[in-house]
Amino acid sequence: MAGFGAPHLDTVEAYGLRLGIVGSSWHSDLVDHMVERSREAAKACGVDSILVSRVAGSVELPIVAQALAKKCDAVVALGVVIRGETAHFDYVCDSVTAGLTRVALDEHTPVAHGVLTVESLGQARDRAGLEDSIEDKGWQSTVAVLGAVLAIRELNRG
Repeated sequence: MAGFGAPHLDTVEAYGLRLGIVGSSWHSDLVDHMVERSREAAKACGVDSILVSRVAGSVELPIVAQALAKKCDAVVALGVVIRGETAHFDYVCDSVTAGLTRVALDEHTPVAHGVLTVESLGQARDRAGLEDSIEDKGWQSTVAVLGAVLAIRELNRG
């Protein structure tokens, strides 16, 4: 989500749901905070059970997200990828996005893409939900994915 035009994502009623959170270890100061904000959002929404796992880098997020999707109603993947001087950024971002999308579709489980793909550390800090951040991707990704679970459940009732 871009900072402008973003929907208001306060909380949803997700009582009884089980959430998986997977975060990368690169830029751990930011990802640690995003994981904590994700936990706080889940608790504010009434999630009963939260499983948290950590991986080395963002490329590893999809495989662990898939394992969590087999046990949880929804998954949040969190990480930070900052553009460098090589094409590696593009490969990582494409791989992570395709992998997380595939997990969601293959497992029939909503997966939130909370991986910050940015040009600079400052842009990452602006989106990590810190006290002076303009966005809070840990919180927003969590509420969005829980909302997707609820939407699917509503569709399945009809």
